[in-house]
Order: sequence, then structure tokens, then C-alpha cells
Amino acid sequence: MTILGLDHIQLAMPAGQEDTARTFYRDLLGMQEVEKPPHLVVRGGCWFGHGGIKIHLGIDPNFTPARKAHPGLLVDDLARLCSALEAAGFETVSGQPLEGYARRYVSDPFGNRIELMQAD
Repeated sequence: MTILGLDHIQLAMPAGQEDTARTFYRDLLGMQEVEKPPHLVVRGGCWFGHGGIKIHLGIDPNFTPARKAHPGLLVDDLARLCSALEAAGFETVSGQPLEGYARRYVSDPFGNRIELMQAD
């Protein structure tokens, strides 16, 4: 038995905030919204993808943001993305250095931690 890859990561969000998620994940991060299967639409939330990356945002009635666990997204222009995020009101912060990468952290509109990484 072998794990072949990662299909998607799921993050939680509060109910009724799909448009807020779209502004962040689609408009700022540049991901495409992916249509959810009809039987899952009734649950709320939304899905996004870009290339082989898929992020599903699901509704959690007892929502608590993921402040430690996080996806690490590889980007091609970290400085430009961070400038756009900061202009939109999302603070980016540096973490400890990691050899081979420039990286910053941002919280999505719901407080979920996102790591943005660019290979040196």
C-alpha cells in the first residue's frame, strides 16, 4: 500500500461566509472556484483549486480557526502576493527561516493560518 498524493486540504469556516472566502481565495490568492457536487452544495462552504492544489472550505457550526495547522502554498512571486494581501487588509508575517525558501504567513478572513512559500 502506498499513498500516491494529496487530493485536497479542508479548512473550516463559519456559516454564511462564502462570499468572504471567494474574495480571499479566488480574488486575492488567484485560485479558481470549483463547483461542488450537487449533494454537497446544501452543506454550504466552497471549494477552490489551482493546478494540482485544492482547498475545500467547509462549514463548521462550532468553528474555531486553525492557528497552527496550515497549508503551505508555493507561490511564484511572494513579495507581490504579500503586497496585494496587505493592501487588502491582510497582515503577512515572517516565520523562522527555512533553508531554500522565502516565506510568510497570513490568516484567511476566518483566522485560518496559511503559509506562503517561494523557493529561493
